[in-house]
Amino acid sequence: MTYTGEVRVGGPADVHELQELMISKVAVGPLDNNAYLLRCRATDEQLLIDAADDASTLLTLIGDDGIASVVTTHRHGDHWQALDEVVRATGARTFAGRYDADGIPVPTDVLVEDGDTVRVGRVALTARHLVGHTPGSIALVYDDPHGHPHVFTGDCLFPGGVGNTRKDAEAFARLIGDVEAKIFDRLPDETWVYPGHGNDTTLGAERPHLPEWRERGW
Repeated sequence: MTYTGEVRVGGPADVHELQELMISKVAVGPLDNNAYLLRCRATDEQLLIDAADDASTLLTLIGDDGIASVVTTHRHGDHWQALDEVVRATGARTFAGRYDADGIPVPTDVLVEDGDTVRVGRVALTARHLVGHTPGSIALVYDDPHGHPHVFTGDCLFPGGVGNTRKDAEAFARLIGDVEAKIFDRLPDETWVYPGHGNDTTLGAERPHLPEWRERGW
């Protein structure tokens, strides 16, 4: 079946099968958060992006093989409600951006900086520190050697705009600046975007609207 990235709370995961990586997307919790399970096809090691809510659903998705690590994209509570339970059940190492870790109540084992590599089996993901939605939000980029890149943006980039900066002009300027410089300027239009809520998009679909976003200020 063709991957669409369209999921709903209580519904099944949608699975994006790449040559070296399997990406399973599921929606959880009252704010329709997305959680992503990444599985290295060579080693079967797994990594979870955002243990957002509903630990039972996430642990069922993870299955008996467990996970090696959980990455929390940012400090907002709707992205870590299930983190403690998932970590206790799996023994996974925790990763978060250095400047957001103190806002996450589960201890962070690995503090992530801009440009750091986060691995799941033989697959390497590159972290990008994006300031504005929170001080330490991170996106994860998978530069697929067999196709186009894939980027997990948390709440920093969605279809139709960047993340909420709570009408703070300085925070908005920082966020759109980082998103342009570290995501749009470095990655091609074919790059698939996996956001923290809602449907997926591509950089090509969003790129023409960057001037509009800057003009409106959100």
